[in-house]
Amino acid sequence: MNRALIVIDVQQSFLQRPLWQASSNPGIVGQVNRLVAHARDEGDLVVWVLHSEPGTGGDFDPASGHVRLMEGLAPLDGEPVLTKTAHNAFTTTNLQQLLTSRGVTEVITSGIRTEQCVETTTRLASDLGYEVTFVTDATATTPCEHWDAPAGRSVEEILADPRTLQTDDIIARTEYALAGRFARVTTVKELTGS
Repeated sequence: MNRALIVIDVQQSFLQRPLWQASSNPGIVGQVNRLVAHARDEGDLVVWVLHSEPGTGGDFDPASGHVRLMEGLAPLDGEPVLTKTAHNAFTTTNLQQLLTSRGVTEVITSGIRTEQCVETTTRLASDLGYEVTFVTDATATTPCEHWDAPAGRSVEEILADPRTLQTDDIIARTEYALAGRFARVTTVKELTGS
């Protein structure tokens, strides 16, 4: 085993947010399950990562009960489930130690959010010397408000704002930034052959 699939932040926390209704990939659980099944068939390590913000009182606070995998995702015995408090999956976990101890040299990244935790993990994995594959359609994101937009707007107001970065633009920018520099960019079908 020299390859690992890293599933990042595909957790209930995101479903609590109104903007999730504008998600780029509401079927992410199905796409991730296809990747997971393929990884298991290939004998690859599957690593599950959850994002946690203890003490914040928000959707990512463990006390909320939402810091758990989305329905339909289930680790097998022996598949690590790590909890992080940083954007990337390495800094606040033992992920690198875990991968090194298992002889992993290649990683496949997937999860939520495309341009945030998944992209950041992909970049850091590349910097650490791993060969990285980024599976675009096994990631998801939501529209990104302009940095000086007023707080508390409705989903409709966010989507109608011409300064809001739409999901297609976010995904395209991420692919451009990663491809050929930090990772091979691919799809579930290309990777799994089905």
